[in-house]
Amino acid sequence: MNTEHLKSITLQQMEALIALVEEGSFSLAAKRMHLTQPALTKNIKNAEDYLGARLVNRGSAGISLTAEGKIIYDYARRMVKLREEAREKIITLSDNVGGNIYVSASTIPATYILPRALSKFRKSHPEILIYIKAADSEEAMNMVLDNETEIGCIGKKPSNKKLAAEPLWKDRLILAIPQHHRWHKKKSITLSELLAEPFIVREKGSATREFLESYLKEAKSVNFSQFNICAELGSSEAVKEAVIAGLGISIISIHAVARELAQGVLLEVPIYGCRMERNFYLIYKRQFDFRPTHKIFIEFLKEDISSQRRG
Repeated sequence: MNTEHLKSITLQQMEALIALVEEGSFSLAAKRMHLTQPALTKNIKNAEDYLGARLVNRGSAGISLTAEGKIIYDYARRMVKLREEAREKIITLSDNVGGNIYVSASTIPATYILPRALSKFRKSHPEILIYIKAADSEEAMNMVLDNETEIGCIGKKPSNKKLAAEPLWKDRLILAIPQHHRWHKKKSITLSELLAEPFIVREKGSATREFLESYLKEAKSVNFSQFNICAELGSSEAVKEAVIAGLGISIISIHAVARELAQGVLLEVPIYGCRMERNFYLIYKRQFDFRPTHKIFIEFLKEDISSQRRG
């Protein structure tokens, strides 16, 4: 007996042995496996040749297993059962929408947009947990590229060709001033007035800063070096608090100051001839394999945005 060849026995040959034992005849076993009888017989013969021993006794009273056949039959049943268990687990995984999603997001989505969306999402999908890692847009992109997170939400369209991007939310940058600022009754101000006023900017790497610099340079031929910059801060929240405290004024996302505008703590003053609008993008690696949980979450975000626009 050459047991080294045992590894050459195929799963189909084992299934043929199982069918033969359970059906009691070659013809019925062949029918069950959707094979011709000669094909089924060949499967049994090949398994016997690999093992170097008979598996089945063939006689006028029917078929019976040899000692070696009983061992192979027992393990064959276990292997087929394991395969079925694996299949059932895969099906369950496909049907089960529970799980975790890891998202990197730049300051505005992470602080002002996603928390409200997640509150709604949690009510309909409590089985899905969302983990948000807040960073500036560059860091959020790198987290996706380095597989630290699965998807991202940032304020600029990535140039890296490994990333796909879909626009999600709209954003508008506005000039925010404290409520007692001398411009509080102005209907608009000029760029020249803006350049002379103490101005607070976001840190480098911020998509808000990058967009603002690009817009002013391309649309108005104005550089940041012309501003009277009094502070550079690392988050929109810090910028907002500094404006409220009277340190200076700033151009900031409408999402970041919506509550303060409604309360009258901050005021919006239009800049004559300027309308600064952008998108926030959903980003992911082009080869990313979306699970059902990701699809559910992304479709929810898109539907939530659509319902807000309809409303």
